[in-house]
Amino acid sequence: MFDLLANAIVAGLLLGGFYAAVTVGLSIAFGFLDIVNIAHPGFIMLGAFAAWFANDQWGIDPIVAGVLFTPIFFVAGAIVYRVYHVSFERRGDAGLRGLAFFFGVLFLTEVVLLLLFSADYRGVDMPYLETMIGAGPVAVPLRMVVPFLVSLAMFAVLQLAFNRTFLGRAIRAVSQDQLALRLMAANPVRVKEIAFGIAVATASVAGALLLTIAPIDPSMGRDYIGRVFAIAVLGGLGSLTGTLLAAITLGVAESLTATFYGPSWSPAVAFGALLIALVVRPSGLLGR
Repeated sequence: MFDLLANAIVAGLLLGGFYAAVTVGLSIAFGFLDIVNIAHPGFIMLGAFAAWFANDQWGIDPIVAGVLFTPIFFVAGAIVYRVYHVSFERRGDAGLRGLAFFFGVLFLTEVVLLLLFSADYRGVDMPYLETMIGAGPVAVPLRMVVPFLVSLAMFAVLQLAFNRTFLGRAIRAVSQDQLALRLMAANPVRVKEIAFGIAVATASVAGALLLTIAPIDPSMGRDYIGRVFAIAVLGGLGSLTGTLLAAITLGVAESLTATFYGPSWSPAVAFGALLIALVVRPSGLLGR
């Protein structure tokens, strides 16, 4: 019983690290910019298929490919935000119409991926993906450890950038006091454009991590819509540390549920945690 519990907790910690990587881009857009980017899972799938293509055609490690593609995703995110701003935000229609815009982007990405790659599952075959590591009764696959470590590294870089640089502090403040930003000679629209580009760039890495964990198909992004919003809200809007803690908490809860009650119950954990958080602590674990 102890062995089973220990393995479930360790697996949940590693799964939570992956969930954090998947959610961080949404946390930036939703928490810092007040943009409900429901298309974020679609960008993750674009990142996953881009990493798969690089591995299939050129033999590049998928995680390395995910990092290499971040500039492309940054530019794509900046363009998407510019269209969103000109079409909706500037006109004051960023509510329901803006949400419909991102729904459209989500479905467009799925259709494009279906046309390019069909509905077949795609996977990668890297030597380290089948390696098991363990200590005592605990044994975990390296394909879960690597995404966990990459996710922590990405969070460390983002946290350092947001806390120690002028641009990072501007991004944190853009949804709170745009007049103060203008007095500091910063253009709020430009700041939000850069921030949204960073949010989408993280999807490239998250997609590559997803590819190393399991085979992918174009519609897989739908499975993460509810989960990423639950983590973002549970962690607290505007808190990357809260996002990481919420993701790990949810990962452990899902792993324990799947181990002792069956995998079919684990998807309900995210929404249950979200409902409890909204009732007990609406601002989230570390929200503003």
